[in-house]
Amino acid sequence: MSKRIINKVAVIGSGIMGSGIACHFANIGVEVLLLDIVPRELTDAEKAKSLTLEDKVVRNRLVNTSLQTALKSKPSPIYHQNFASRITTGNLEDDIAKVADVDWIIEVVVERLDIKKKVFETLDKHRKPGTLITSNTSGIPIKFMSEGRSDDFQAHFCGTHFFNPARYLKLFEIIPGPKTSQDVLDFLNGYGEQYLGKTSVVAKDTPAFIGNRIGIFGIQSLFHQVKDLGLTIEEVDKLTGPVIGRPKSATFRTVDVVGLDTLVHVANGIYDNCPNDEAHELFKLPDFISTMMENKWLGSKTGQGFYKKVKGDNGKSEILSLDLDTLEYRSKKSAKFATLELTKTVDKVIDRFPILVGGKDKAGDFYRKNFAAMFAYVSNRIPEITDELYKIDDAMKAGFGWEHGPFQIWDAIGVEKGLEIMKAEGLEPASWVNDMLASGSKSFYTVKDGASYFYDIPSKTQIKIPGQDAFIILDNIRKSKEVFKNTGVVIEDLGDGILNCEFQSKMNTIGGDVLAGLNKAVDLAEKDFQGLVIGNQAANFSVGANIGMIFMMAVEQEYDELNMAIKYFQDTMMRMRYSAIPTVAAPHGMTLGGGCELSLHADKVVAAAETYIGLVEFGVGVIPGGGGSKEMALRASDLFHKGDVKLNVLQEYFLTIGMAKVSTSAYEAFDLGILQKGKDVVVVNKDRQIATAKAYAKLMAEQGYTQPIKRKDVKVLGKQALGMFLVGTDSMEASNYISEHDQKIANKLAYVMAGGDLSEPTAVSEQYLLDLEREAFLSLCTERKTLERIQHMLKTGKPLRN
Repeated sequence: MSKRIINKVAVIGSGIMGSGIACHFANIGVEVLLLDIVPRELTDAEKAKSLTLEDKVVRNRLVNTSLQTALKSKPSPIYHQNFASRITTGNLEDDIAKVADVDWIIEVVVERLDIKKKVFETLDKHRKPGTLITSNTSGIPIKFMSEGRSDDFQAHFCGTHFFNPARYLKLFEIIPGPKTSQDVLDFLNGYGEQYLGKTSVVAKDTPAFIGNRIGIFGIQSLFHQVKDLGLTIEEVDKLTGPVIGRPKSATFRTVDVVGLDTLVHVANGIYDNCPNDEAHELFKLPDFISTMMENKWLGSKTGQGFYKKVKGDNGKSEILSLDLDTLEYRSKKSAKFATLELTKTVDKVIDRFPILVGGKDKAGDFYRKNFAAMFAYVSNRIPEITDELYKIDDAMKAGFGWEHGPFQIWDAIGVEKGLEIMKAEGLEPASWVNDMLASGSKSFYTVKDGASYFYDIPSKTQIKIPGQDAFIILDNIRKSKEVFKNTGVVIEDLGDGILNCEFQSKMNTIGGDVLAGLNKAVDLAEKDFQGLVIGNQAANFSVGANIGMIFMMAVEQEYDELNMAIKYFQDTMMRMRYSAIPTVAAPHGMTLGGGCELSLHADKVVAAAETYIGLVEFGVGVIPGGGGSKEMALRASDLFHKGDVKLNVLQEYFLTIGMAKVSTSAYEAFDLGILQKGKDVVVVNKDRQIATAKAYAKLMAEQGYTQPIKRKDVKVLGKQALGMFLVGTDSMEASNYISEHDQKIANKLAYVMAGGDLSEPTAVSEQYLLDLEREAFLSLCTERKTLERIQHMLKTGKPLRN
């Protein structure tokens, strides 16, 4: 395959999807040209300024407005607002010739074939030969779009379907046209995974491709089942949410967010274009959906859909639910099922499926009916939409946020059990499933030597899933490469002399067992290995320390034990920094409190781009007690010599803790001083994170890692800083900006970060600051208000403000 470098892309169309794609390319450092049409009419504001349709500000109004709307949206499409400078805007008349300078043109205009063909005709005149040109269509056949274009255009043209929002959803469907070169497909497949951080899936040119074909089937299937089973929309959302590894928005809330009209458009497209689909009638809209469409109850965009937010007489907001029988809104009802209660102690989602399909209540009926329909449908889509079953699972996980794809769920239930529940529903799988069982393969997937294999239908054998060489999949190596295990961690041998310490506690909280595991990992690595990675592949790296343990000790007034527990935490964090081997933390997702403190103390951080990291202890009425307060004082001290005003530098780090700031991406964590430029790195594809962290640990060891000398040169400012902080907290409390208890916490933090009430700036040791930090933490644990906050957090999962 010839080498191809992407330095600049052009995105044609600046709507929600186009702006989102432009932002994601800017996220990864690519220069972007974003173009849209020229307005045909002036706005009232433009008329008031005596502007004309020839003024540049008017001609670029649509593109600039769309981009600015995207940049202000939440969640943000961009890792860091500064990255927006990588995007240049323009219009399709004045700036179309500039596409000759780009390496890849992505069309994201309205979903109409006639308009797309006109755009391609124009682009074909200006693009230079060899330039990639792709369409982000979600369903228009690729073969129709490139008709009549030049041979070079057709060889470099295909579909590249991003899912919205482009930053967050990982699916990247690549759909070849009739003449697309294999080199182009191979390049896009690799580029999507390595650079864009996506799960690349090459799909066939069939209606709705893979993700939407299966996803819309699943939703339509539910639409038809919900009334038959006498279920409310709340019950369906309870059954199809996190309990089965799906997003919290589950089914009906997801439709509200995406827009009912969007879903209906795709469903109608499948109904019209797939007459031979055995589930053809399922894509016909139920009456209640047709009524909602007529009423314009499309979801969030119209203010009501399956749910509706209203204000009551008391001024409080309430979310109402749609009754599908009466089509009237009513107060939300709680949803409880005995079958779900049976899964409460089962932490791993994949282990819940056999329990769910065995349920004796309405929930059990729902799961059997739902999974039977899904299993039959996906088996019959091969080879229509893809030849390889793993691509269907990849598409559903990456495009719809499912933790496990249909074939993985079927494996978890058991292939034969799946056939049994299908038969009970009067459904038949594709014949290849029975052929698979007859051939001796009892599952769709197997694991061998740390790699995943899938059942290949033509050869009737298990074949290695391609593209795994850049990944380390902990699920695949955990049992065979286990070196040590306790209730909190598993330590695995990653090979090449590098160990990995993987948290296994609930929400990856850090308690005594995790701390013991971390210390054991350092012991093992120092004795027989070269380096240590602290990483996992759960939804979140760690939500922090086990506050339940802290609460019990504080309530029982076991202050000596609590003091020892905090010291153990501090000592373990310091061991991360001052061990004889390099330690590399691999945070991702929520990395809060103690999880952040661990990252602060590793020799290097290899963070996933989607890392939401911060010291959030203020929310439960304490200060960071595992070295976080000390570390922020140390990092401020290290900047003092750079000529910045010392008090201003220290104040910035103080506010990072005091305002419980959490980054919305790993790149923002550099601004907070949590990640360090020149030392820590960011990876866009989380699947590569453990392998990348291992590579850095190995490199550091090979370069001759030397155990650092403990710091005794941390410059603290004493009374000079303490006075400034106390005056600040006094005025904030007096103006009711913070509560009296907030002030108390802030003053304790101020005392630690100032190094106490020393009469002049002094160089102190890290241990000196750790002792101050621990003393402050313990004193706050004696406060009734702190205990109330911790109790509230334990009950609700949300911080309480006094």
